[in-house]
Amino acid sequence: MKSKIIRRHFVESAAAAGAFVIVPRHVLGQGQTPPSDKLNYAAVGVGGMGQNYMKGCATENCVAIADVDPEYAAPVIRSYPNARLYRDYRVMLEKEKNIDAVIIGTPDHTHAVIAMAAIQLGKHVYCAKPMTRTVYEARAITKAARQARVATQMSVQSCASEAACATAELIQSGAIGHVREVHVWTDRPVWPQGLPRPADTPPVPQHLDWDVWLGPAPVRPYHPIYHPFNFRGWYDFGTGALGDMATHTFHVVFTALKLSHPTMVSASTTVVAEPAPPGQADPKWSRIRLVKYPETYPHSSIVTWDFPAREGPPPVRLHWYDGGLKPPRPPELDPSIALPAEGSIYVGDKGVLFLRGAGGGERGPAAGLLPADKFKDFTPPPKTLKRTVGHYIEWIQAAKGGPPASCNFEFGCLLTEAALIGCIAQRTGKTLLWDAENMRFTNDADANQYLNPPARAGWQL
Repeated sequence: MKSKIIRRHFVESAAAAGAFVIVPRHVLGQGQTPPSDKLNYAAVGVGGMGQNYMKGCATENCVAIADVDPEYAAPVIRSYPNARLYRDYRVMLEKEKNIDAVIIGTPDHTHAVIAMAAIQLGKHVYCAKPMTRTVYEARAITKAARQARVATQMSVQSCASEAACATAELIQSGAIGHVREVHVWTDRPVWPQGLPRPADTPPVPQHLDWDVWLGPAPVRPYHPIYHPFNFRGWYDFGTGALGDMATHTFHVVFTALKLSHPTMVSASTTVVAEPAPPGQADPKWSRIRLVKYPETYPHSSIVTWDFPAREGPPPVRLHWYDGGLKPPRPPELDPSIALPAEGSIYVGDKGVLFLRGAGGGERGPAAGLLPADKFKDFTPPPKTLKRTVGHYIEWIQAAKGGPPASCNFEFGCLLTEAALIGCIAQRTGKTLLWDAENMRFTNDADANQYLNPPARAGWQL
């Protein structure tokens, strides 16, 4: 009681004197900062998308950068002359005791180990999408972040957009009725996929720490086809077009239709026709063999998830298309209008919503209501979903004690997991029954090996 009185007296006295008090970080505990202070953050992997995340957090203080390839990242590093530079994020986290948060912009296969290391030190985490390369990793870092009570955000910038909220509100208003089917497509991949492992083994550039770049992945020789940028198409390093882009649109689908875990996923994928070596021709074709390369995602695919009925709304089937594939045109759409490079279609029993682009549509949801004549006098529904101050700012505010960010790891894990079981369907070519509660496929034991594949020694979570 005495301590409470002393504290109250101090606060009241400070307020009466018009004092402005900044509480030091060490008083609040590592990783916790007062709203009046800037976050001291470290960034890992800044040569690619990481630099954009840093720009989004320009109001805060970058104190350290870790990048395995400082030559590739040199233009970004020069922009932060006061930040101390490391190649190995583990060394950085050991030495930089005063950081509050970590921004992760590395390839997919190292997201989880970096995030887990930061979370275990009580650091807030901003992570590139998808959160992880495997379902087990997504569950593990989400649980760790929950227990550590740190602020998290996955890099789905449109999650905080007006277009995303307006789209979800329109669908929830019942304007197009009950939605039973959704189609989403992308113009990715824009990197190599559907190819064999390279046979040549060029030397590792002196400026690259290849061992740290590999992280938990199996050891293989360096090749420029993996780094920089082209990692996404390889099973060991990336999650293909689906893992890269699905979360940018799925967040709208999940929010608008209040979806949780799917119960079934299936996929059909392309194969490569190539000249066959002697004795290896396909039985149906002369001098040709059809190949699905064992280490990379396919050139194109169609993936389908089935979601059960919720309390009121009916079951939903969600379709994904990549590699130039697109869904059937809505018959209500004007024939002169071409399907864009990426977009989404919500099919309701009272109408159709056709959107260009990802993340809620580029022109706003009302522009894509079909049939056009039926909705020509449509009035958008009231705003019922909470708007945010912006994708990066909401994470910064969450790290300073504010509400959770809109694509925090709890929600981000749900989106990532749906994409990743789709990636497993792409790899296996099978229809898989998903038991989310027990994190397993119930009808295919072989497919379960991809949920938590072994990590390289010394790199386990």
